[in-house]
Amino acid sequence: MNCSNVNRWVLVFFIVALSLPVTAATLPDFVSVVDKVSPSVVNISTTQKKEKKGATRRPHGNMPYYPEGSPFDDFFKRFLENNEHKFNRRAPQSLGSGFIISEDGYVLTNYHVIKDADEIVVRLSDRRELLAKLVGSDERSDVALLKLDAENLPVIQMGDSDKLRVGEWVLAIGSPFDFEHTVTAGIVSALSRSLPRDNYVPFIQTDVAINPGNSGGPLLNLKGEVVGINAQIYSRTGGFMGLSFTIPISLAMDVVEQIRTNGHVVRGWLGVFIQDVTRELAESFGMSRPEGALVSRVIEDSPAEKAGVKVGDVIVEFNGRLVVSSSALPPMVGITSMDKPVPVVVVREGVRVTLDTLLEALPEEKENDSFSHLDQIPENVELNRLKIKVKDLTEKQREKLHIAKGGVIVIDLNPGPALDSGLLPEDIIMKIDNKKVKDAEHFEQLVEALPSGKNVAVLVQRKSGAVFLALKIM
Repeated sequence: MNCSNVNRWVLVFFIVALSLPVTAATLPDFVSVVDKVSPSVVNISTTQKKEKKGATRRPHGNMPYYPEGSPFDDFFKRFLENNEHKFNRRAPQSLGSGFIISEDGYVLTNYHVIKDADEIVVRLSDRRELLAKLVGSDERSDVALLKLDAENLPVIQMGDSDKLRVGEWVLAIGSPFDFEHTVTAGIVSALSRSLPRDNYVPFIQTDVAINPGNSGGPLLNLKGEVVGINAQIYSRTGGFMGLSFTIPISLAMDVVEQIRTNGHVVRGWLGVFIQDVTRELAESFGMSRPEGALVSRVIEDSPAEKAGVKVGDVIVEFNGRLVVSSSALPPMVGITSMDKPVPVVVVREGVRVTLDTLLEALPEEKENDSFSHLDQIPENVELNRLKIKVKDLTEKQREKLHIAKGGVIVIDLNPGPALDSGLLPEDIIMKIDNKKVKDAEHFEQLVEALPSGKNVAVLVQRKSGAVFLALKIM
C-alpha cells in the first residue's frame, strides 16, 4: 500500500470517528434515580396552637393590633375567648420533607420539622394528604418517625452510608420554599463532620443545594438508595451557600429501631469533657503530632472514672478505632454497645495505656453551673511572669463551682503569655504543666519554676466546662 492510500484511510477513519454520536458515559444518570425515588418522597406540614400570651393581638383578617391595657383590649379579649374554636390554630404551613420507609406507612423526617406540632399532615406524591401520628423522636440526632394509616405505599430503598466516599455523586429531593419534589445534585464534600451542639451525629457534608423545606428529605446515591436525611446548612444569609449537612442513614435507622423497640433512644456514655489537641498542646504532652481527644474533665462516678481515665489523658483509640480528633469520639461512644467492656487507649505522660471501659446510658442533659455573681476579690497581689493575678477560692465559690480543693481564680490579666494563650478573668486554674495547683502561693511557685521557651498545658475550669490551654513561656 502506497503512502497516498494510507493517508486516504487515515482521513476516512477520522471522518467516521467525528460523525459518531458523542455519549457522556462518565456523567451520572440522575433521571432514572428521580423516576425511581420520587414516589417515596413526601411533603410535611404541621399545625400548632396559637400562643395566648403577648402584648398585642390580631384576632382575624385586617383587624388592627391593640396593645395590652388599651380601651379596646378587653373587648377583643372577650371576643377571642368566645370564638376560640375559630381562631385557636394557625393555618398549616409547609415545613419540610420526608420519605416512606415501609409499605404500611412509616415515614422518616427530622425532629425539628415536627417539633411542637399539634397536627402533622403528610402530602404524598399522588396529592393525597394524610394525618400522621408521631411514633417517636430523638432531638439529639434530629430524627423523627411518623406513621400513616395507609397500605401499599411506595418505599424508598435503603443504602449504606458507611460506604460513601468523598467525591461521590449524590442528589437530594425535597420541598425547598414549598416547591415540591425539587431535585438538586452535587458531591460528597466530607464525612464525619461534627457541628456545635450535635456531637452525636457524624454528618455527611455535601455541596448539594439545600434550602428551607428540604429538611427531612432523602440524600441519594446513584443507585437510588437513601444514604442520609438532609438536616442543616451553613449559611450567613439564610439560603444555600455550598455547605449542606446530612444525617447518615445508618445512624438514623439505628434510632428508628430503638424507637420502635423501646420507645426511646439510648446512647453510650463515657463521662468525659474533651477537646482537640493542638500542635502546642501535643508538644506539652510529649506527643509527636496532634491527634486524639484530650480529656479536660472526668465526671464523678462515670464509666471513665471507674475505668481509670484521668484529666490530661489523650484518647487515641476507642474500641479498636482510631480517634483522629475530639469530634470523632462522641459518635463512636454513642453507638457502642453497653453490654461488655470496650478497650480505650490513652496517651498518659507520653506512654500509651489501655483501659477496659464499661459504658453506661447517656444521662439527661443538665444545665451548667454558672460562674457569674462570684464574690468580689481584692486585687492586692503582684503580677507574676505570666502577667496575671490570682487568688484562692473562697468556700462559697468552691460550693458554687463544685471544686472541693485546689485551684486559683484569675482576677486580672495584662498583655503577656497568659492572655495570648486565651486565659480569661474568672478562669479557675486547676493544673499547670501537668501539676495540680494547691493554692495561690503554690501556683506562684509553679510559675517561677516553668521552663522558658517551652509550651506548657494549663487546665482551667469555666462555666462552659474544663479546657486545656497551651501557654508559651517566654
